[in-house]
Amino acid sequence: MAEVKREFDVLVVGAGPAGMAAACAATDCSASVGIVDDNQSPGGQIWRGEAGAPSTPEAATLYNKFSDAKIPFMNAAVFAQAEPGMLLAESGETVYELRYGKLILATGARERFLPFPGWTLPNVVGAGGLQALVKSGLPIASQRVVVAGSGPLLFAVGAYLKKQGAHVLCIAEQAGRAQLARFVAGLWRFPGKAAQALRLRGELGGVPYLLNCWPVAAKGAEKLKSVTLQQGEKRWDVPCDYLACGFHLTPNTELAELIGCEVQEGCVRVNQRQETSVPDVLCAGEPTGIGGAELALVEGEIAGYVAGRRETEAEMRFGERRKLRRFARLLEQTFRLRAELKGMAQAETIVCRCEDVPLGRLRGHTSWRAAKLETRCGMGPCQGRVCGPAVEFLLGWKAESVRPPVFPVRVAALAASKDSGGQGAMQG
Repeated sequence: MAEVKREFDVLVVGAGPAGMAAACAATDCSASVGIVDDNQSPGGQIWRGEAGAPSTPEAATLYNKFSDAKIPFMNAAVFAQAEPGMLLAESGETVYELRYGKLILATGARERFLPFPGWTLPNVVGAGGLQALVKSGLPIASQRVVVAGSGPLLFAVGAYLKKQGAHVLCIAEQAGRAQLARFVAGLWRFPGKAAQALRLRGELGGVPYLLNCWPVAAKGAEKLKSVTLQQGEKRWDVPCDYLACGFHLTPNTELAELIGCEVQEGCVRVNQRQETSVPDVLCAGEPTGIGGAELALVEGEIAGYVAGRRETEAEMRFGERRKLRRFARLLEQTFRLRAELKGMAQAETIVCRCEDVPLGRLRGHTSWRAAKLETRCGMGPCQGRVCGPAVEFLLGWKAESVRPPVFPVRVAALAASKDSGGQGAMQG
């Protein structure tokens, strides 16, 4: 494998809205900036595939600025090792040794999956995951789709799939009518968000929006044939081709934890300047708390200006961040998962799909570590990214450690890590 050493004043990890905004802001400060991401192109999950035709004015503005800045972009990269002042990443046949003065983590979030009978069937996919597949070329026209779970992502995914020709049968939202009523009543403080919600609802004209409703089973032999929904005491089957299902989002904090950043309640702790507990390491966007693209953009700009030592420009954005964080708290309160969802999984329901570990085997243990040692739960290719949040919700256990590599890498990359002086990737 080829080994490439690069050094930057500011290194940004993650090329979604927060990362792109941070990189552009730091470049404005005349800093040398590099950005690295595990995707092929910038945009993150929310703007995946939009580089040629951004769908929103905000995306278009940022893409143009990012392109004009000609910031070095290392794509399709996974991290083998991290230590103060250096990250080691594998991309194709290249191992990058990336040294930095300031590091900005903008690693985004992923969908939270909750297990229920049949959730591992083919064509049962994440809501955002199905949207990404369609953007990558999956034919969806005339396919019958049930969208289920929780959070505003369901609306956006449903509207997108409908626009692509899918027959969206319904959107099943686990949150109740009272919570949604309070959410709608509070939208007057956020006119932009209200307009966005109205636009999406208009695009979903004719699609039933079912509150207090969630999937309890996916049925089929070789692939999905129908979904069983529950609303109150009522249960019924809906024949469909796809179930797009996700229960809001969970922050990607693994790299931050590996570096040693303090994490509180599942989010990276930052101060007013987006600085973490580790010197010279900042964090922006969803890892600091789920808040959406607009908040991610503002936090990214603050982090970029702080890293570039432009304190005044950073402070000018504090007010907008406060406002957007209020909206994030409203989202969290509205779409908090109900306790009844813990009853979806049965004893025989697979929780760790990498290692085929059912819920019944986990219940015989008292902690994540004990269950991991005895059942291998969380030790598969996803390294607990899927089952970890599910187990935390179902059993109250938290993952107790993060070890390198953050994602699976080749032995050659680990050898490069050892040669560069990093020993952590070879331990444990």
